[in-house]
Amino acid sequence: MTALKIYNTLAREKQTFVPMQAGKVRMYVCGMTVYDYCHLGHARVMVVFDMVQRWLRASGLDVTYVRNITDIDDKIIKRAVENGESISQLTQRFINAMDEDAAALGVQKPDHEPRATQYVPQMLGLIGKLERHGLAYKATDGDVNYSVRDFPTYGKLSGKSLDDLRAGERVELNTGKRDPLDFVLWKAAKESEPDEVKWDSPWGKGRPGWHIECSAMGCELLGEQFDIHGGGEDLQFPHHENEIAQSEGAHQHTFVNYWMHNGFIRVDNEKMSKSLGNFFTIRDVLKKYDPEVVRFFILRAHYRSPLNYSDVHLDDAKHALTRLYTALKEMAPDSEAFDKDEPHALKFAEAMNDDFNTPVAIAVLFDLANEVNKTKSAALARQLKSLAGVLALLQRSPQEFLQSGPAEQGALDEAGILAQIEARAAAKKAKDFSAADRIRAELLAKGIVLEDKPGGLTEWRRA
Repeated sequence: MTALKIYNTLAREKQTFVPMQAGKVRMYVCGMTVYDYCHLGHARVMVVFDMVQRWLRASGLDVTYVRNITDIDDKIIKRAVENGESISQLTQRFINAMDEDAAALGVQKPDHEPRATQYVPQMLGLIGKLERHGLAYKATDGDVNYSVRDFPTYGKLSGKSLDDLRAGERVELNTGKRDPLDFVLWKAAKESEPDEVKWDSPWGKGRPGWHIECSAMGCELLGEQFDIHGGGEDLQFPHHENEIAQSEGAHQHTFVNYWMHNGFIRVDNEKMSKSLGNFFTIRDVLKKYDPEVVRFFILRAHYRSPLNYSDVHLDDAKHALTRLYTALKEMAPDSEAFDKDEPHALKFAEAMNDDFNTPVAIAVLFDLANEVNKTKSAALARQLKSLAGVLALLQRSPQEFLQSGPAEQGALDEAGILAQIEARAAAKKAKDFSAADRIRAELLAKGIVLEDKPGGLTEWRRA
């Protein structure tokens, strides 16, 4: 089997993956800020890195996967105050919603899911180290800031030079800073803010800045240096750049060996985001599409590529996934053990080891499905289901998937469909073929496809 290669954002090239400790992988992924429902951009992060950890485990590696929750920041405080509820009430509600969305999409829970509010002591310890190394200072407004120009390699992840950065595009100008490029590590408490967001510190009451959270949680749970750090492309700068500056500034050695970033989801050629108002929440999309269709839609694109969202693309994903399930409906898998040396399995592994190339891996699934349809081989059906299972696809019964669908208003339920099928069978028996054709057409107009089988049996699926 070929060695796993990962595109390392820091190196700007694919590199052979060599874990720090043989057989073990430590991976950290930046998670959600929980003040609202997750949108499809969040879904992509969850599904992509779920796929990554699944393949690492399928490759025989012992993975420790951490995905954090940001449960304290300006947006959370603002929303809680607007709603007249506590921070913890607001964040717990949206954590529960996030868990529901993730479970629907087949995303496994990470091994650790730290919340920022649980790691404030570790953040204070890290800020103290930075201060001792001359990289942090308390400003006149009470905030503690990171001195960017005192970290010589700042910009190495994003490729940005300090002289090219224009502070007005990315930070609010603040007279308390020595340099407009500096970023906040510890925010001084404001009288107007709730008491539950005020922690004691050597620099006075306050709360952590956003960037320090991940440095502290990653270090605490995975060590001062670990294998993989992932997140959305939008986090590369400034968030991940600042994490490197904080962690390497505090510990004086490399923070992360491989940096991975998934591409944006785009709508009409613009990045999907709340600020642009062009975002779709996961739960809104799941009202119209089966969760497995959404997962398949995300994985059919390479994780680093932009992913264009539209109903047309999701409809196409649904039809493609239907073809795979149909192959398994026509030929049930046998119960023999998965054969990792079978040609399709080797091609699948080669694709996944090439920077998690899921589009090529999924193409292998379609090749297998075509072979299953041609040969009616139960062994190949087993290979198809087993390989798809690595991506958390094709694990339901084909009938369940083919007959499932969102509960749209006015949609026929199973009992109604079966009644229509019986009425059509009665019409055919009475040789009233025009009535039988009319029933088929009416069902098709409602998204129900009938398939007549030998022996007078009629099966149905949703279009």
